[in-house]
Amino acid sequence: MGCLMNVLWLVFGGIFTAVEYVLASLLLMITIVGIPFGMQTMKMAGLALWPFGKEVRSGERSSGCLYLLMNVLWIFLGGIWISLSHLGFGVLLCITIIGIPFGMQHFKLAALALTPFGKDIVTV
Repeated sequence: MGCLMNVLWLVFGGIFTAVEYVLASLLLMITIVGIPFGMQTMKMAGLALWPFGKEVRSGERSSGCLYLLMNVLWIFLGGIWISLSHLGFGVLLCITIIGIPFGMQHFKLAALALTPFGKDIVTV
């Protein structure tokens, strides 16, 4: 079931979301300062490409001071807008019963887009 849902996710827009994240990641990695942010957008690209059957968990190292600082910078430099766009798509998809599983994946992406540093994506 998860494989079918992932294929439907890809066909109906997941591939475009993943490509956008990869392009943003490559642009961020042009500078040395942007490399940590680019790595986080690559993490989101992986989740946006194949979201069903994966879960976002706080890593063992997520309580560090550096992760807190990087998450605050991330929120102010664009993470809030990425998260709000995923929340909007999630609400729109949850209007119909068929769209609820896809909306839930957007909510998962919204949570990751808000604070990606210190989070790990694990296969369930």
